[in-house]
Amino acid sequence: MDKLLAGDTALVTGAGNGIGRGIAAALEEEGARVMGVDVQDFDLAKPGEALKLADEAMRRLGKVSIFVHAASPKRHEVHKTLELSEAVWREMQEVNLNAAFLIGQKLGIHMRDNGIKGRMLVITSLHAESPRNLPHYSAAKAGQTMLVKELARALGPHGIRVNAIAPGAIPGGGFVADPKMAEKIALRRFGTPADIAGMAVAVLSERFGAYVTGSTIVVDGGIALHNWIDP
Repeated sequence: MDKLLAGDTALVTGAGNGIGRGIAAALEEEGARVMGVDVQDFDLAKPGEALKLADEAMRRLGKVSIFVHAASPKRHEVHKTLELSEAVWREMQEVNLNAAFLIGQKLGIHMRDNGIKGRMLVITSLHAESPRNLPHYSAAKAGQTMLVKELARALGPHGIRVNAIAPGAIPGGGFVADPKMAEKIALRRFGTPADIAGMAVAVLSERFGAYVTGSTIVVDGGIALHNWIDP
């Protein structure tokens, strides 16, 4: 059977570790040529870096048919609502939301103008809809969720699909999980980058995801089913 993404060229941000790294590896395994970048390559918190990255991807790859935005600054539990600094707030918005918009817009125009049946995927969070006293993170992820819908509406008529994945508890990449948390997950285990990467490949492929756009797909092992009021 042919590989699902044979002939595709992909830009993946946040590819240095965790979910981004897992997705980049899975795309390559399914036949895509991947340009994976992380903060040491492009610091998306700095002005101008997002557009510079989009230009570099087009230069290196010639065309970009897939864009995956998994980059996000590390979050820390001390970043509570009333203690959060403006600098930390701005960094989170720049990397998560502003970069997703700027790169998505530029590559969307590139795909449209070159007749590329492109696909985009943004890694959001369950906390886009459920606050956790990390306001910069939750707000950025909520913004991404709506950005995905806006990009999907604008690019859909050109055959370009835009979706999001909201992962559950995936240890690594800055998230340290209390082992007891697994008891609150319906499947009784934490997720892995491979769990997210498998869904990413499916929704980015035309074989399985051809009629999916503007959606956020929850891949959480059932953790959102937990009633947090119960003991």
